[in-house]
Amino acid sequence: MPAGHDEEYARRLDAERRAFENNTEVHDLPPICHYWLNRYILPQLSRLGYADADSFFIGNLQRAYDRAQQPKRRFVSIGAGNCDTEVRLAQALRESGAEDFVIECLDLNEAMLERGKVAATASGLGAHIHPVVADLNHWQPSGTCDAVLANQALHHVSSLETLLDAIRESLTPNGVLIVSEMIGRNGHRRWPEALGPVQQFWSELPAHYRYNRQLQRQEDQYPDWDCAVDGFEGIRCQDILPLLLERFPFQFFYGFSNVTDPFIDRSFGPNFDADKEWDRNFIDRVHAFDEAGIRSGRIKPTHMLAVLGRDAAGQVVCREHLTPAFCVRWP
Repeated sequence: MPAGHDEEYARRLDAERRAFENNTEVHDLPPICHYWLNRYILPQLSRLGYADADSFFIGNLQRAYDRAQQPKRRFVSIGAGNCDTEVRLAQALRESGAEDFVIECLDLNEAMLERGKVAATASGLGAHIHPVVADLNHWQPSGTCDAVLANQALHHVSSLETLLDAIRESLTPNGVLIVSEMIGRNGHRRWPEALGPVQQFWSELPAHYRYNRQLQRQEDQYPDWDCAVDGFEGIRCQDILPLLLERFPFQFFYGFSNVTDPFIDRSFGPNFDADKEWDRNFIDRVHAFDEAGIRSGRIKPTHMLAVLGRDAAGQVVCREHLTPAFCVRWP
């Protein structure tokens, strides 16, 4: 491997560590996002059998526990960060009567894993949560897994083929890969068919709605920046769904959102007031545009929840005609 490649990789690794080292609230979302989720996304998800994202993970992990043939169930969570989701999952499994399991929590960031270890111990779950420092671009399984969890982790991986092959190799015959992921354009940019509508909706916003809360600067024009310039954020988003289709049969798939994303994210979402009618009506109109475009195939979802197995398992459960293959956006 050329020396320049090594230096670039090391630079990105360092940027990734620094970006999350002090991040204690990885999954915090602004109120307008919760408005949108509760009004539109959770009702769609409930019709597919899940009340929310936690029930999606808990339900599928419980099924993996029940189907497992080895007495000590082994689950692996890639990109676990602060292990907050994993602690909740372990607690739910314990409350259901499960005892013989461990969730191996992989992450690059030692500081985040240490916070997870402290949280697990404080909850009496230290025996079930095993933090492991690992670079997902080079991870190789140490044994078989009854389930692998990927909660907003794959879009931080540049060597996706290597990781997905390792996951497939690690799964037991009844094992599953449980995924919540971002599957839009690399670097979280907009594809041309979505960028135009985003810019149009952006032009309708009063100036103070276009203030970037994260970067603390005004964005009068929509900033279609590449988030993967420094670290690994969104580095290969657009490859995730095609590569999963090549390697795994889908058991469940729910694809959603696209143009709505910039208006409910952590940068601009806090500018909206979920208690104001104008703000809600604006998000309603953007969501309606999203829904029409995704259903027609004109635009493709940028988010998904999915369950995948190692071997074929019949017809995929999905929202009407929105199968994984239909929702791929080929470059």
